[in-house]
Amino acid sequence: MARQELARFLRDRRAGLRPHEIGLTATGTDRRTPGLRREEVAELAHMSVDYYTRLEQARGPRPSARILEALSKALRLTSAERSHLFRLAGSSAPPGISAVRRVRPHVARMLERLPETGTLVTDAAYGVVAWNPLAQVLLGGDLGSGTTNLARRRFLGQGRMYETSRTEEFGHMVVARLRRAADRYPHDPQLSALLAELHAGSEEFRQIWQTRPVHAPGHRTKTLHHPQAGTLRLNCDVLLVPEDDQEVVLITADPGSSAARSLHRLAGRVA
Repeated sequence: MARQELARFLRDRRAGLRPHEIGLTATGTDRRTPGLRREEVAELAHMSVDYYTRLEQARGPRPSARILEALSKALRLTSAERSHLFRLAGSSAPPGISAVRRVRPHVARMLERLPETGTLVTDAAYGVVAWNPLAQVLLGGDLGSGTTNLARRRFLGQGRMYETSRTEEFGHMVVARLRRAADRYPHDPQLSALLAELHAGSEEFRQIWQTRPVHAPGHRTKTLHHPQAGTLRLNCDVLLVPEDDQEVVLITADPGSSAARSLHRLAGRVA
């Protein structure tokens, strides 16, 4: 049964790929279907056509992790599809080599549609990979430079401009997430360098790291002391982008509150 499900998944994914999507030119009169041919997938995955054909016909041996990784790349699988492929083959997908530091277009567009909500996206190592104008005005500092990392802000003070409440709790959240990232991406050089920098530069970070904190993203309220808007009571909510191990942070204020009016005025200035 598992072989048949794996074979069906491979056939469906191959049929759904178009030659131009992977840089192939669809020429010739013998291409009767819009998807890729078996020999094209086999070539992209660096395996024999016979071996790949047997996988699609549920006749092949259980594929190794190397074969599955090659098929994931050849078939342009997303992270979720890659994990699904490994599960169908009776294996656990190994972690990616490094954290995803790009933002999907639909996530970036979502930020543009929330003008009165400060919104930013962080990768698995708390690097800020996308933000909207209101988030930049609210959080200040180096946000907008493309190099902001909230872990560095919290423990090393790099780029931090405005003070907020609940910094102690946030510190534990940062360490918990970085520990998860270290487990998932043990060979990510940028993450390794960040952890070394934090260990070397912050006694507080070293102490929290030893406690192995566990925190989950969710709703939190904090107070921001803003030089232009004054003291703001804000809500922070987190949406997950699981396929990229990223978080979308939404900064809002209670409707009708003075903080909501301040956000409205700040949004008007940056519109």
